Amino acid sequence: MSEAEQRVAGSEKRVSTFADDALGIDDAVAIAKRIKMGEISAGEAVEAAIQRAERANPQLNAIITPCYDRARKQSNALSQGAFAGVPTLIKDTDDVQGLPTLMGSHATSRLPARQTSDFIEQFNAQGLVAIAKTNLPEFGLTATTEPLSGGTTHNAWHTDYSCGGSSGGSATMVAAGVVPIAHANDGGGSIRIPASCSGLVGLKPTRDRLVGVPASSKLPVNIVAQGVVSRSVRDTAAFYAAAETFYRNPRLPELGHVTEPGQKRLKVGVFTHRVDGTVCDPECRDATLAAARLCEQLGHQVEEIGSPFPEQFMYDFLLLWSMMAFGFRHFGRRVLSRDFQWHKTDEWTKGLARHFGKNIHRAPFAFRRLRKFRHDYARVFEGYDLLLSPTTGTVAPQLGHIGPEVEFEESFARVSQFAAFTPGQNVSGAPAISLPLGVAANGLPIGVQFAAPYGQDRRLLQLALELEAASPFRLMSD
Repeated sequence: MSEAEQRVAGSEKRVSTFADDALGIDDAVAIAKRIKMGEISAGEAVEAAIQRAERANPQLNAIITPCYDRARKQSNALSQGAFAGVPTLIKDTDDVQGLPTLMGSHATSRLPARQTSDFIEQFNAQGLVAIAKTNLPEFGLTATTEPLSGGTTHNAWHTDYSCGGSSGGSATMVAAGVVPIAHANDGGGSIRIPASCSGLVGLKPTRDRLVGVPASSKLPVNIVAQGVVSRSVRDTAAFYAAAETFYRNPRLPELGHVTEPGQKRLKVGVFTHRVDGTVCDPECRDATLAAARLCEQLGHQVEEIGSPFPEQFMYDFLLLWSMMAFGFRHFGRRVLSRDFQWHKTDEWTKGLARHFGKNIHRAPFAFRRLRKFRHDYARVFEGYDLLLSPTTGTVAPQLGHIGPEVEFEESFARVSQFAAFTPGQNVSGAPAISLPLGVAANGLPIGVQFAAPYGQDRRLLQLALELEAASPFRLMSD
């Protein structure tokens, strides 16, 4: 199929809900302003999002637990916060009182949560109104959203393709225009990968920038960060500024509200090789190098380098990752719920648990290296202000390529190649952002990743604003 034919076929399989309704084509900042000014009501904004969700979900399968009536009632109550009355979605990893937390699995309890998680309290404090909880791969343990429990979630840009994972349900609905911003979280790329696949902005913040996930602190290395996906940099920047008014980590530099680019010209190290020395997909490489040229045109200094991380890193990270499945296997009834049923988990989860069991003797040394990695990571930035790389090793794969039906060893190899560029920031705790600066021949978005030293989230947002202004992001509403 020619490139032109691919684009035509892709346009027929797009799912866009942008319309001349209360939401229009606005981002969350604009919607919040219109609600505050009385141009629209919160109820009108939420109702428009619900109607969009009902149009999109039959094709995308991104919603697991709708809570439309609850959202309608909430929108009619007085609300405060930077995003007062703006509709949103919550990824189904976090507890919301009165709703089940299924985590993409047949094995989890179907009972409603008794209380709302600490992070969702921070999220809700901004006035956001959740209309539903979204789909994810089982326990968020892979890079595509195709759980056997909730079924396959489709990419809004082309429904034959993956929307990434694990925050794929949230990402594809934001891309389709259902809501302007949605909850996501990231333990190995789970904000940035779906942002790349869905053409969104996805910032994994510095560790503990936001209220964390209590269970993740029990890991040998805390790799999980909460966050959001959005269609504009200013929405992401406004979210973090507002979140900081609810809770600010005194051990981190204050982020504040980033509203304009920085003045300092930066030194950027750009690389397109995975840690094993293999080069990424040519389209991802080209998008990354194009972003590097854009940085140069804006006056930044760019230097092409090899992968700054050792090959051993990915083996160690994947062992840590598989330990989580092993933990569910042996301690699921303790850490999740008393009625957790391991035998109902997907084969991918079982395979990860087996992988850890076979390699458990390697774990002490692997985890020691991972704990030391943050120092190695910091040394890379002695010569650079930022690193630039692809967000993913390949463009968004077709559905089924890394789905749960694929034999484990083959899927493990494919996921390792696809999600090769994001885990470094989870282990180091440093921030990284995926920006939708590339387009594949088939019309799918390609994200590029900028990474900063620990605590320097502000630097990323300043550059992101500059790049967005210089090369406006392609949106489904365009």
